[in-house]
Amino acid sequence: MVYGRSLPWKTALRISEGRARARPSGLPPLHRARGYFSFPPANPARISTGWPSTSLALGRNSSLPAITTAAPTTTGTAQVLRLGDHRKLSASAPQLKEKPPPKGNGSKEIVEEVDEDAKRKEKKDERVNVKVDTGSERSGNGAPSLGEILKDGSSGTGGRGNGSNDGASSGSSGGRRRGASDRALSKPTVPDIYPQVMALPIAKRPLFPGFYKAVTVRDPEVAAAIQEMMKRGQPYIGAFLFKDENADRDTIERTDEVHEVGVFAQITSAFPVHGEDSSLTAVLYPHRRIRISNLLPQDKSEPKIEEPEPIEETEDEGKVQEGRGDVVASFEEEVEKKQPTSNPYATSFLKKHKVSIADVENLVEESYDKKSPVIRAVTSEIVNVFKEVANLNPLFRDQISTFSMSQSAGNVIDEPAKLADFAAAVSAGEVKELQEVLETLGVEERLQKALVVLKKELMNAQLQSKISKDVEAKIQKRQREYWLMEQMKGIRRELGIESDGKDKLVEKFKEKAEKLAIPEAVKKVFDEELNKLAHLEAAASEFNVTRNYLDWLTQIPWGQRSNENYDIKHAMTVLDEDHHGLKDVKDRILEFIAVGKLRGSVEGKIICFVGPPGVGKTSIGKSIARALNRQFYRFSVGGLTDVAEIKGHRRTYVGALPGRIIQALKKCQTENPLVLIDEVDKIGRGHQGDPASALLELLDPEQNSSFLDHYMDVPVDLSKVLFVCTANMTDTIPRPLLDRMEMIELSGYVADEKMAIADKYLAPQAREMSGLKNVDVVLQKDALEELIKSYCRESGVRNLKKQIEKVFRKSALKIVRDLGEAGPEEEKAMTEEGKAALGESEKRAERVSKEEEGAPMNTEKETCEPPRPPLAVPESVHVTIDRNNLKDYVGPPIFTSDRLYDITPPGVVMGLAWTQMGGAALYVESILETALTPSSRPALERTGNLKSVMKESTLVAYAFAKSMMAQKFPQNRFFDKAKVHLHCPEGAVPKDGPSAGITMATSLLSLALDHKIDPTIAMTGELTVTGKVLRIGGLREKAVAARRSGAKTIIFPVDNMSDWLELPENIKEGLEGQSASWYGDVFDLVFKDLDKDRARNLWQEQLKEDPNKKASDEHDDD
Repeated sequence: MVYGRSLPWKTALRISEGRARARPSGLPPLHRARGYFSFPPANPARISTGWPSTSLALGRNSSLPAITTAAPTTTGTAQVLRLGDHRKLSASAPQLKEKPPPKGNGSKEIVEEVDEDAKRKEKKDERVNVKVDTGSERSGNGAPSLGEILKDGSSGTGGRGNGSNDGASSGSSGGRRRGASDRALSKPTVPDIYPQVMALPIAKRPLFPGFYKAVTVRDPEVAAAIQEMMKRGQPYIGAFLFKDENADRDTIERTDEVHEVGVFAQITSAFPVHGEDSSLTAVLYPHRRIRISNLLPQDKSEPKIEEPEPIEETEDEGKVQEGRGDVVASFEEEVEKKQPTSNPYATSFLKKHKVSIADVENLVEESYDKKSPVIRAVTSEIVNVFKEVANLNPLFRDQISTFSMSQSAGNVIDEPAKLADFAAAVSAGEVKELQEVLETLGVEERLQKALVVLKKELMNAQLQSKISKDVEAKIQKRQREYWLMEQMKGIRRELGIESDGKDKLVEKFKEKAEKLAIPEAVKKVFDEELNKLAHLEAAASEFNVTRNYLDWLTQIPWGQRSNENYDIKHAMTVLDEDHHGLKDVKDRILEFIAVGKLRGSVEGKIICFVGPPGVGKTSIGKSIARALNRQFYRFSVGGLTDVAEIKGHRRTYVGALPGRIIQALKKCQTENPLVLIDEVDKIGRGHQGDPASALLELLDPEQNSSFLDHYMDVPVDLSKVLFVCTANMTDTIPRPLLDRMEMIELSGYVADEKMAIADKYLAPQAREMSGLKNVDVVLQKDALEELIKSYCRESGVRNLKKQIEKVFRKSALKIVRDLGEAGPEEEKAMTEEGKAALGESEKRAERVSKEEEGAPMNTEKETCEPPRPPLAVPESVHVTIDRNNLKDYVGPPIFTSDRLYDITPPGVVMGLAWTQMGGAALYVESILETALTPSSRPALERTGNLKSVMKESTLVAYAFAKSMMAQKFPQNRFFDKAKVHLHCPEGAVPKDGPSAGITMATSLLSLALDHKIDPTIAMTGELTVTGKVLRIGGLREKAVAARRSGAKTIIFPVDNMSDWLELPENIKEGLEGQSASWYGDVFDLVFKDLDKDRARNLWQEQLKEDPNKKASDEHDDD
């Protein structure tokens, strides 16, 4: 008997003088294949074929495999008999997939009777024609189903067969009686020993004996090998699970790539994959467990088996016995004197294919006692779990029913091994757990592992059932609500009161209104609009307008206020935490709190902070809100040109909205927020109205208790709101609006204040923002002083903040550069979360690359920035910034000296000016353009980008200087003959204002008297032609500028003495204030060391006339 061949059908073969008659009954349709029969001498022949079980499930038009029988005759000569390619046998119904052909103990005995007829024995090269009716060529529903089972040929298929052309019997003949001797049937068998198979790797989950599995083969070589195996009748492979779940190949390169325990499987069917020419889908039926012992290289495969030559057949020798219902095939035996070819393994023909061939060994289950209490208990538990899962999952119910029907024992408890395999096969468990079940040979241990897998499946099924029930309940609830709503709509439609959900909307607005303390006037409007909404059609355009209006009415916090904090200590703590200095602002807030504490309630106020940029006007508003425990809302009116931003739009416009103040109330949800209106001095004016005028009602304490918004059209009480406005200057604010606000001026900071602010606020913030919080970086005090003195002379601290941030950024760059390779690498610096995120991103990128082009991608999920920890800087790193190395961080100094002139020449005087950026030193320079001569004529030239008011001041000062010289020094005729040029430096900056009058007059007198003015004296004041010094503004800013410029004495009008007394001591420190009512007071201060005799006789030498020239002139006149 040649290895690997078994006959999958029972037959009665009678050989008489070399003539054989085969009587198959109940044969299933089979693919074409070859089978080798070896007949030992003087013994009945055993015929073994390798019939593929795929024919059990194929159905119609399946051909009988080509069979070659080698049997010894009386002369010992091998005879080769071969059936034709198109022979047909009557087939019975195929068996169930779960019930494969039972294994036999070798091939079944076939009764052979040899006839001694010499005539038949001597004939050679005879051709036979076997005509077979498969019984499978049926139409429609006549074909047998997979549920029909044929046992021992006792029952045939009930379908009718149209037979083949030679009149073969129909499929019903399978149920007729047959003789015991010549009709013995043999069921399909599978070889018990198959030591070398083609190894096919599978992925995702293992196969279990007794349960089908469909796999797709895409390797052309493997697909061709499977087709040839089917063709040869050797459809057996070894299926082994890949260890790597992502592996996708059809060959095994190394044994460690797969699990060593797999299954010996039979290919029951194979068909091509749609759209892929070289791929096919194979249905595998595992029979038993095997272990892979060795993977053979392709060059060491066994030699190919030589195939015997086929014998041609003729049609005239076939005879069919239709009356008995059996198919009798008669054929001739041809005796060839040829020795059988040595074929160690039947898989040698796979050498020409690049496939994996492995040596395997069968695994035998350990013996067990079916009556063991442990096995019976675990088996019963598995059955109970199956029942629970079947109740939850209908798919499981069908699989369990099919499995129960396919068991020959009739009771699943009697076959615990199959039950364990079934439990693992139908469970969607972990691959590792399923492979452990497959590798376990002890039935008791396998049952327990299968029970664990099945329990997890039960938990999954219960969770799925719960989710399904929840979703179904929600859907049913929604459907029920929808059905009831539709019924209610129908009833309302019949009654004429259809609302289409308006009732809920009306109820919602009523509920909101009940929670609010709406005033009576507003309540009346609300009720009217609500009644209108109830009677409007939902499709009407007015419906949404009314709905939005009611929505806004119910979102205003009527009667809702935040609890204010009247604790003065708390307010001082909060204000000091956020700001240094600003005593006036802090005192005003404390006054506000004290009044509220005494009265028990507070009214809204309108406060306006005026000051240069960078002094903290906006940030102080936030601190006030925090100190008072009020909600904060800010909006800017800089460049605003539309009145609707303040007063709202009319409801008749599409997309109409209330004004910004109503929106502030909605956002803050309190009636007493702090509203900061920024940049009121830069408000615009356009064709849509004047917003500054619209602010009059909003910021008037007498009117804003009943503020009327165009959209709301109901009075809104804003008297509890604390309004804080900010401005850089008051010149551009309309006077009526300025009159309604309480002005608090915030002057610039002096050097001491800047130092305190930089040390307490700016430097710590910049250090933390630069990542140097825990690093030893020291910004010394002398460096801060140099930074303030030589780089940041502006009134605010905004530029100082930028410079400090620059210093720390440069320090951070220096530290990172100095560390060099000592810092962690990119991969080492990444946190565990970052590594996990990066790995997930890489996996997702691989999956996306395998997808088809044009597939949608989620960019939000693809974008991933892995988190990184901060760089750990060693404690040995120290960075110090002092006065000497400050220029390495911020560059060379911008201001090289405290003032423009260390020693002022005659005609140069330091004045003081106010700008939007704060105070500034304004020098006035006067020079004599031409030499004085008796014939020269007086003139005044003015330059320096002077505006109209300042030009008038120069004329007033020039006139007054000439008048004073005429009164005090009549002999000094300087202004009678001098051509003077007066200039104010920084000509690119426009200059205007009357406060430089005394400075210009002093400059002209200094030039006329040829007297130098003390460079530490600064002055400001408006001058009249009579010499009266008038009041000026911005004394605080000018005092700060004087101190910043190194002045020690400041001269100001006597009317500004109150302003001087209110200045903080830190500003007045080092400054001597001198007030002047008339210019004579100024003259006495700046010309106190003047030599009056010299002043009288000055310029006389230059203006002395020549006597000869005078006589000549008189002669000419005559």
